[in-house]
Amino acid sequence: MPFHLLQGPSRIGLLLLSSIPSMSRARPASSLIRASRPELNPAQSVRQVKRESSLSFDNTNSEMNSVKRKRLNRVLEVKVEHPDKQVGIVPDFQEFRYDKNEAKASTSTGRVLASSSVREVKLEPSVSFDNSKSEMNPVNSKRLNLVLEVKREYPNKQVGIVPDIEDFRYDKFETKESASTNRVPASSIRLEKTVRVSSVVKVEVAAPENWEVVLGGIKSMRLSGEAPVDTMGCEKAGSLLPPKEKRFAVLISTMMSSQTKDEVTHAAVERFSENGLLDPDAIVKTDVATLANLIKPVGFYQRKAQFIKEASKICLERFGGDIPDTLTDLLALKGVGPKMAHLVMSIAWKNTQGICVDTHVHRISNRLGWVFREGTNQKTTTPEQTRMSLEKWLPKDEWEPINPLLVGFGQTICTPLRPKCDGCGINTICPSAFKESSSPNPKQKKRGLGRT
Repeated sequence: MPFHLLQGPSRIGLLLLSSIPSMSRARPASSLIRASRPELNPAQSVRQVKRESSLSFDNTNSEMNSVKRKRLNRVLEVKVEHPDKQVGIVPDFQEFRYDKNEAKASTSTGRVLASSSVREVKLEPSVSFDNSKSEMNPVNSKRLNLVLEVKREYPNKQVGIVPDIEDFRYDKFETKESASTNRVPASSIRLEKTVRVSSVVKVEVAAPENWEVVLGGIKSMRLSGEAPVDTMGCEKAGSLLPPKEKRFAVLISTMMSSQTKDEVTHAAVERFSENGLLDPDAIVKTDVATLANLIKPVGFYQRKAQFIKEASKICLERFGGDIPDTLTDLLALKGVGPKMAHLVMSIAWKNTQGICVDTHVHRISNRLGWVFREGTNQKTTTPEQTRMSLEKWLPKDEWEPINPLLVGFGQTICTPLRPKCDGCGINTICPSAFKESSSPNPKQKKRGLGRT
């Protein structure tokens, strides 16, 4: 199919011979652009493709890359097969301007026409359309080819060239619909991230069945007051002393009581009192060996003597001879654990902030089925687990009396080994009656029968 390109200052003429019978034959697309061959002469019947004078389109002197060549060849082939079909020469993808508000290409002052009735391709006024110099990367080329294919198959379908990802704008507050497609443009897609702030919620735990009946039965059995804790417990230390000295005596007695029977602890406190050592200043002036001999046979008496001297020094330097009045400060003292701190706060300061759980409270609470490890139906394994489980359902007015109540019950009836279930007043409703013969922790020996 011979053709010739005419060049002029203001237009380029494309000469197509439609009257030659060989037009219907398929020819390689590459032969359609060989404009420099001298044997290709113009014909009489031509169609003109008008272009702006400022646009360069000199195929005779330019080197056209494969992408440009294929694009132009495809346009020419379509025009040969379908003379009446409107075909436009589409500019490079990067020459489009994506308008975020209107989602369409901006209008320009010029047009690129393939025929007198061809569709307009709108460009920016400053856009150059020099095919000899522009280059299109593979990604943009694929996008453009897809748009052209869709337009060929569905001429009435509105197809837009999607901008690069960096052209998108994160819009938190508003979304605008595209004026051309009546769709929400990609740049105004509302992107939101919902952050759920979970607050600490106290989980309500159902109280054990018949717990009030069980507690009432234990109180009835404890009316006799025959347990060692009733007469020799930590709360009895320094009972005849002024409030400040009494608080210090309670702290010293509590520090001695860990893994020690109440009778042994009470005797050691009495020896301290006889030697005038229920005073922080006197203890600081006494050597550790003398303190250890006075509190012996309290469990771990040598370490406890060292801890008592260090605690006395802190009481003098930081609290004016008094004891700490907060759980945090009490727990900062060496040798003072959670059970001791809660006991001191309840007895010395009359400020119950938690349940004091020792080995007796821990053991009996598990035997009665009152406590479980969190999220399970299994028994608790430590006094601290027992404390947290009890505090979830036990009324707060029972937090202070529960310790001496269960301690005395454990010392007299519900003992660690061979509990006296025959003489227990709640053996008909106790889930562990006549079943257990040892404490939950088999490592606890007789030395662990006292309060911890």
